[in-house]
Parts: sequence; structure tokens; C-alpha cells
Amino acid sequence: MAIFALLAGFFVILCLDFTALAATTERVVVNRYSGLAIEGFDPVAYFTDSEATQGVADFEAAEAGAVWRFRNEGNRASFMAHPEIYAPQFGGYDPIDLARGVTYAGNPRLWVIAGQRLYLFGREEHRDAFTVDPSRFLKDAAARWPAIEQGLAQ
Repeated sequence: MAIFALLAGFFVILCLDFTALAATTERVVVNRYSGLAIEGFDPVAYFTDSEATQGVADFEAAEAGAVWRFRNEGNRASFMAHPEIYAPQFGGYDPIDLARGVTYAGNPRLWVIAGQRLYLFGREEHRDAFTVDPSRFLKDAAARWPAIEQGLAQ
């Protein structure tokens, strides 16, 4: 019976989405084991390549208490010059959940660029709803973010 429970627990861990490993007590969502923001995806590539692209360890930078990875030196330089533009808004938390007053880590594979800013989502339904009318959610998320951000560790 103990072996069954151990195997069942191992299976549950394997089935977890990687966003479950993201810390949700920081101002920027980072993987609690690697320290990487947005699971090591290159935040600039969303803008330049219109896709989620993994960064590489050779091109890392520390910003806002997190380690960010990039696919090349140019992307790293662009990010360091303007992190407020390239970093996911609301620290990488899902803006629809923030609009409800809840912090839920966004998934770097579920993203939208709206108003020249990057947003990550925890669920496909959230991304799809946001895409239809970003202003509907951004108003409430932006209003709640300062108080929520104050309650998050640095």
C-alpha cells in the first residue's frame, strides 16, 4: 500500500503543469527551483519573433530579483535598456486573475501582446477572453496590482 501511495504521489508531481512550480509570492514570477523568470523564455523574442522562444544560459541577466534568459546578446541588451517594456506586465501574473484580486502565475506559452506590452495567462480561456477585450480586464488588474504587489515579497 505504501508503494502505491508513493507511486501515485510521483505521478501527480509528473503531471503538474510547470507553472505550479512558479513561486507566487514574488513580485516577478520565478521558478522556485531554477530562479528563472518566465521559465527561461526570452521576453524580447515575443516582440521580435512573435513566438515563445527559450533563452540560453550564455545570455542571462538579473533584473527585478529574477534571472532572465535570452536567445542572443542583442535581446539581452534590449531588455536591460527597457525592462519595463519587455518584461511581462504584472510580474508575469495572469491579468484576469489579478482583476479578481488573485495572484496566479502566467504560463509563458500562453501569451498576448496588447498595447505593446506582454501579458501571460494561466489558462487558455483567460488568454482568449483577454484577446477579445483587453481593456475590460486591464482596468481592474491595474487598479488592484499596486496593493497586491505591496503584499508580495521582493
